[in-house]
Amino acid sequence: MTQTLDVPYVPTSYDKLDLMMDFAQIRPGQKTADLGSGDGRIVIACAKKGAVAHGFEINKGLINDAKKAIIKEGLGAQAFIHHKNLWDVNLSDFDLVTIYGLPDIMKRLEEKLKKELRPGAKVVSNAFRFPYWEPVKLHHRVYLYTVNPANAIPT
Repeated sequence: MTQTLDVPYVPTSYDKLDLMMDFAQIRPGQKTADLGSGDGRIVIACAKKGAVAHGFEINKGLINDAKKAIIKEGLGAQAFIHHKNLWDVNLSDFDLVTIYGLPDIMKRLEEKLKKELRPGAKVVSNAFRFPYWEPVKLHHRVYLYTVNPANAIPT
């Protein structure tokens, strides 16, 4: 089911971005997804850490801005922005998912992530927590979650 929301664009602050990257502990070659990637700053940060970084965004203007920033940073071979609704993305191949979602999507997103992500995958959420999933780490409203067999939903 595709859902399009009119959501305000609020970029992740650079201090929160640093904290998110610290929580993520990205290793070169990992595959990351930023849901609602906006101007691409999280995708770029992940790529700079060596990840193959993908962003998913529905706002075409923000997509264009992000692609320009990726080119400016020289990261075109490992940072990608896709015009796609987050609900239509299959996340099963990703090692890390980042999100700065709104409270009204967090329950549904939690279910999607638990269903699609494999054990060992990480989720870093800025500002809003999932209603049932317990974070393994939190600081200044940044939450780290790790998928494990106990909290994954069997497929």
